[in-house]
Amino acid sequence: MLFPTTLAGSLPKPGWLSETQKLWPQWRLQGPALEEGKDDATLLWLKEQEDAGIDIATDGEQSRQHFVHGFLEFVEGIDFEHKVEMGIRNDRYKAMVPVVVGPLKLRGRVHEREAALLRAHARGKIKITMPGPMTIIDTLADRHYGDKVKLAMAFADLLNQEARALQAQGVDVIQFDEPAFNVYMDDVRTWGIEALHRCIEGLTCKTAVHICYGYGIKANLDWKATLGSEWRQYEAIFPALAASRIDQISLECANAKVPMDLMALLKGKEIMVGVIDVASDVVETPEQVADTIGRALQFVARDKLMPCTNCGMAPMARETAQAKLKALVEGARIARQRYA
Repeated sequence: MLFPTTLAGSLPKPGWLSETQKLWPQWRLQGPALEEGKDDATLLWLKEQEDAGIDIATDGEQSRQHFVHGFLEFVEGIDFEHKVEMGIRNDRYKAMVPVVVGPLKLRGRVHEREAALLRAHARGKIKITMPGPMTIIDTLADRHYGDKVKLAMAFADLLNQEARALQAQGVDVIQFDEPAFNVYMDDVRTWGIEALHRCIEGLTCKTAVHICYGYGIKANLDWKATLGSEWRQYEAIFPALAASRIDQISLECANAKVPMDLMALLKGKEIMVGVIDVASDVVETPEQVADTIGRALQFVARDKLMPCTNCGMAPMARETAQAKLKALVEGARIARQRYA
């Protein structure tokens, strides 16, 4: 199919499951009721995606309080009881983060339950997202390894362990989220790609990396305002990604100041072009989505373009996210007619 649609990952949690429109929401349920509620929310959003017509569905990250900590909670060697305040994304904003205090090891499976639900109920392809190594180590404090590259590689091994198990469950696409790639561009070239390669070792399913300018929260919006009339961070990392073994690159495009011609640096890769702005509650029209796809086609081969959201939609109002999913699908339909 031309222009298969998907989304970056997260979707808003229902109000009965957690606080709404927050990046770090508190759960409203506990114990077995919480686990049941996570399952229900996952199936709810699978139905919403399929009703909208999304081709490659995700679990909407309904089982995770936060896209990074949802993985960390399953890792031994991390102290969640004595969090420390730390600057995130090169001190863009402060957060209370857990601390690495010993050797890292997985306490069993991380996303087995969500993947099983999706595979049992989805009519089409499914995707599971996980935080990438660079973004993980930028979202916690280290009092054990003493070296950020060693720490990142330790996490890459754990991510690979979970990714192999997800592939065995029938997951079609495994994506690693690396917003930190737009902040530490030199590190991407020196060790970030190597860490991703460790994450995907032994995988035969589609692999992806999501690189965006962050959720639509104030700290990210304020940072974007400092980046000038053109956001050229992608220019520094796209050549390394083009030479990597990752299959798909997910990037920000709609209402962004990213020069579209930078996508030409990713020749040969499948590109998830962000045609839905997650930093605005204004719902795109299908025609606007199709127009963005058309502009991207100047630099991306038709058979390599996948319309997507700019980033996750976790902090967004549920009805807004629903409307944006429909606009994404309808815009892709229009684009298929225009550019067939």
